[in-house]
Amino acid sequence: MALKATIFKATLHIADMDRHYYADHHLTVARHPSETDERMMIRLLAFALNASDDLEFTKGLSTDDEPELWQKTLTDDIEQWIDLGLPDEDRLRKACNRSQHVILYTYGGRAVPVWWEKHHNKLERFSNLTIVDLAAEETDTLAGLAERSMDIQISVQDGDVTLSTDQNLVTVSPKQLLPKA
Repeated sequence: MALKATIFKATLHIADMDRHYYADHHLTVARHPSETDERMMIRLLAFALNASDDLEFTKGLSTDDEPELWQKTLTDDIEQWIDLGLPDEDRLRKACNRSQHVILYTYGGRAVPVWWEKHHNKLERFSNLTIVDLAAEETDTLAGLAERSMDIQISVQDGDVTLSTDQNLVTVSPKQLLPKA
C-alpha cells in the first residue's frame, strides 16, 4: 500500500518591507512521504518570499513537469516558476522557456558549490532566471519550526527573513547567486 501525504496547516503572517507586501495566508500543505521537514519548510519560505494572491503550490514532487510553486495569468500562462533543490540545466532551460520568471532556491550545504561550479556558465545566459542559495545551518534550524498546525510571523527586511512562532525564532539570510549582485 502506498504511503499517503501528511497534511499540514500553516498560517503565515507576512510583513515584507522589501516588496511592501503585507498579508496573511492560510495554507494547507501536503508533505509527500519522501519529503523532509526541511524541504517542506523551504517551500513555505519560498511562498512567503514571493507571496501574492495568485501564487499556488503545485503537485511538486509527484510530477516532473511542474515546479513547487507557480503563479499563472488568467490565460493560464506561467508568470512565475519557483523550484527548489539542485536541478539539472535541462529542467531550468525548459522552465525559463515556459515562464516569464524562474526562481530557484538551492539548499543542501556542500553540494551547492559543486552544483554551481558545474552549471553556472550555462545558466548565466537566462535573463529570466534568479538563483538564491539558502545556507544549510539556517535550513536545518528552519526545519525545527515544522508542526502539523503552524502560526508563523514572517518579516522580510533588507533581504533577511525572520520567522517566529510562540516557541522559536529563526533568521534566514538568502544569498543571491544569479543574477550576480
